[in-house]
Amino acid sequence: MPGAVDWLDRRARLSPQRTALVDAATGERISYRDWNAVANRTARYLTGALGVRPGDRVAVLAGNCIAYLDLWFACNKTGAILQNLNWRLAAGELAALIEDAAPVVLFYGADFSETVGHLRRQDAAQSVRAWVALDGEPLPGDASLAERAHESAATPAMPALTHEDPWVICYTGGTTGLPKGALLTYGNITWNAVNTQASWGVGPEDTAVLNAPLFHTGALNVFTAPLVHAGGCSIVCSTFDPAQVFDLVATGEVTLFFGVPTMFAMLQEHPRWPEADFSPLKLVISGGAPCPLPVFERFWDRGVDFKTGYGLTEAGPNTFWLPPDEVRAKPGAVGYPLMHVEVALRDTRTGGPVTEPETTGELLIRGPHRTPGYWNRPEATNEAIDAEGWLHTGDLARFDADGAYTIVGRLKDMFISGGENIYPAEIENVLHAHPQVSDAAVFGVGDRTWGEVGCAVVVPVAGADIQARTLRSWLKERLARYKVPRRIEFADALPTTGAGKIDKRALQERYDGGE
Repeated sequence: MPGAVDWLDRRARLSPQRTALVDAATGERISYRDWNAVANRTARYLTGALGVRPGDRVAVLAGNCIAYLDLWFACNKTGAILQNLNWRLAAGELAALIEDAAPVVLFYGADFSETVGHLRRQDAAQSVRAWVALDGEPLPGDASLAERAHESAATPAMPALTHEDPWVICYTGGTTGLPKGALLTYGNITWNAVNTQASWGVGPEDTAVLNAPLFHTGALNVFTAPLVHAGGCSIVCSTFDPAQVFDLVATGEVTLFFGVPTMFAMLQEHPRWPEADFSPLKLVISGGAPCPLPVFERFWDRGVDFKTGYGLTEAGPNTFWLPPDEVRAKPGAVGYPLMHVEVALRDTRTGGPVTEPETTGELLIRGPHRTPGYWNRPEATNEAIDAEGWLHTGDLARFDADGAYTIVGRLKDMFISGGENIYPAEIENVLHAHPQVSDAAVFGVGDRTWGEVGCAVVVPVAGADIQARTLRSWLKERLARYKVPRRIEFADALPTTGAGKIDKRALQERYDGGE
């Protein structure tokens, strides 16, 4: 098994003067040489003042910032494992994750001091030997990352690590129970970077906006790690701000932009959307959830090859690529497997392989970018990864005659009504095209006659006067009748999970059984 390298030290030697990071808040530009020096100080602070050893977990509860990235790559230099905590979770939920991974150190941003005050009183946090403020004034008795300034900037001796060793424990969003911590090894992160460079064409000339939260694999691995691998640049933003995105795009420096569908919808609803020019960007890609077709079309109307990607914490997350000349011909398709990725479909009823085009099956993924499993969850690991090394994603997909894949929806979301398989994502996509619909979720609810029928919960556009009867008639013009939801409910907003995804389980509990 090949040894893992010190990413920043290697990149600093290969391209020392290239800009690695831009702090969007201050405009400061940081070269790879300077970033490596700061990460070296951070690594020495971890091992010296804080006593962190290889294999120890280092937790971070903070918004996006340069110091967060320093810690990620300092973990690489020391053999520590980053636990990037989801700041959207409640203190009780965070306490469960801390108990799960037992970090020896927890770094926190100033905005989360109150939450940290609650956490440190929990028995679940007894593993934490040191609490360290990333910025601002530390809580009484806590340390400050500013203390690293006293450490040497020389590259420390790196412990012997292989591509099988974990670098990050990245928790998947769940609707019930404790989220699973997917292990992302050095091999996983390296091969995702290799695949991204080889198949997406990411290179040293590229600059990406980093405003997705760093507790998410998309922020770590869609562009950030691949850009370090290639010698490119990330503009670090504390959060997603549409006005800031327009400002950054207007500079002409940005070539790559990744976001979730909600982010793109917010951009398109912003007053600056009509004048914004995204056409110079090499790649604008959506991920994390199904993206409504109208979002695609508004970009296409502006000459932008906007596309949807597919990945998950356990694999990549970069898995497919759709060439620009096929984007409009295959709307919604994620495309073809990347250079070093294997995919297959399995029949959800028989378990046999799906070999015919346009046949839906569960998507399976295999390759060196796939997680070896979940932290402290051997049963979940065995359930997700079979004896042949295939990751069973739980996502439904199909491929066309050319071999291009399209994600249909989640296996757990699919329901059967009168013997017909119904995929909510397809119906949601049509609902989003209605001019008076702001958001929508579709799921199955019990029915004595049909077994299950569709229920749609719709969030109307502000000020819209929309009725279930007229919306149902509109759907019948665009969908087979058996796909049209029998029930349509209206709500001011849809509930979300800690990962920011629509919580369909909560919706089912609210509406199932009612009429």
